[in-house]
Amino acid sequence: MELTRIEDVAAASDDDIMVMWAAQGLRGGVRAWALDGAVAVASPDLNRRDRLTVCGPAPEAAKLVRLALPELGPDYRLTGERPLVEEVVRRLPGAKVLGTFEWMDTGRDGGAVRARADEDGGVGWLPPGADGEVTELLAEASPSAWAVPGLPGIRRWAGVREGGRLVATAADAWSAPQVGFIAGVATAPASRGRGLGEAVCRFAIAELAAAYGRVALVVDTDNRSAIRVYERLGMRIVPVAAAALTSA
Repeated sequence: MELTRIEDVAAASDDDIMVMWAAQGLRGGVRAWALDGAVAVASPDLNRRDRLTVCGPAPEAAKLVRLALPELGPDYRLTGERPLVEEVVRRLPGAKVLGTFEWMDTGRDGGAVRARADEDGGVGWLPPGADGEVTELLAEASPSAWAVPGLPGIRRWAGVREGGRLVATAADAWSAPQVGFIAGVATAPASRGRGLGEAVCRFAIAELAAAYGRVALVVDTDNRSAIRVYERLGMRIVPVAAAALTSA
């Protein structure tokens, strides 16, 4: 069954945070389906990929993926909690796990968000004219960042300056009406180890929690220092995986 209202996606998925983020309020081009406790959401150009996010029992999720595939392009990536994606892949000939990473969020009710915007002096939202500074910082500190100024879905950048120079930043990127999303976190190499990146993330989490209720991000599994920072800020970790749905 195709779902055409965001309220129906929430009900069918038991308000799953990852699914609700993927649904993006069912903006133009996003489609969702439900089958016997499973939900699949197809989101074009979300976080720089066409994504098919799933939740629920693996047999039903695999059936939904089979039903949705003929209506989707070949570039869609299956995304979801790691055990579910791995089981769905085993049920789909030609599918293949491409990588694993960590989803982190503040929990169903916003969690214990250990953040207050007014605790971090000097941190704030940057003006639109700061895009050049952000680009320069990312090139130095995080050249593989998925969020960069100018991409669709990037709403605004938070940052902190020292001596007039931008030294840490994070973006409100690809947020959904029900889930804020943080990306593009970076700290200048010379300024690391002093809590500036954590201060920017604390500010961004507080702001996005106030705006959207819940907040999420993704982080590489081997980036243990970043994971510890996010855990200190009240986020929980959920192992996830991405998979190709065809062998081509």
